[in-house]
Amino acid sequence: MTDHSLKDLRVAITGGTSGLGRGLVLELLDRGARVAFVARHRDEVERTMLDCPAAHGIVGDVSQKEDIHPIAIQIVGALDGLDVLVNNASSLGPVPLVPLADTDCEDLEAALATNVVGPFRLTKALLGALAASAREARAPLILNISSDAAETPYPNWGAYGVSKAALRHLTRIWREELVGLGIDAVAVDPGDMDTPMHALAVPDADRDALKRPADAAVEIAELIEARLRATAGAPDRAASLAVSP
Repeated sequence: MTDHSLKDLRVAITGGTSGLGRGLVLELLDRGARVAFVARHRDEVERTMLDCPAAHGIVGDVSQKEDIHPIAIQIVGALDGLDVLVNNASSLGPVPLVPLADTDCEDLEAALATNVVGPFRLTKALLGALAASAREARAPLILNISSDAAETPYPNWGAYGVSKAALRHLTRIWREELVGLGIDAVAVDPGDMDTPMHALAVPDADRDALKRPADAAVEIAELIEARLRATAGAPDRAASLAVSP
């Protein structure tokens, strides 16, 4: 049931065709937001658009430098600006997971390209739109999806953990540098979720013990709402997520 609590908020989500990304597309649309989502594969984008006809699907790979500006142009054109950028697309690196000593340089580079360099490039390409949102007092937000692997050195998760740690610190620096423009940046750890990527990483995991992506999407939507209320001077409400500025 649509509640319109985020009515007309302009949101872009990378990795929007599966897992948490798809959950966010559905949840934010249900709350009245205008949503553009990005994913690499055209067939998955088209399939998601069939389920979410109000969303704007964009085919592109954030790990590829040449895709960034076309993605950014399409986001701003589809939404007529941007208020929230969710850098959600992620890569595990090598699959099956292996120790760092057995990780090929190319696999580490692939994880860094998707999880760090891609969000950096896309954020940079969209800073003008986010700054315009700030001038309109729309409380723009960069929301980077992190992981507890950014803090805990899990064996065999090296490429992923290193990249997520870099993303978390990148978020902190963005926040310090952009505060004068009125743009906020946070990193969010949604917890272990029952997603295709988690299944690749841990094939024998107990799915019943994992969080549903739809539930994590609700928590993130509530976090966005809470920050909007706080900016507007309304009472805040704590979100049940690990949030790092």
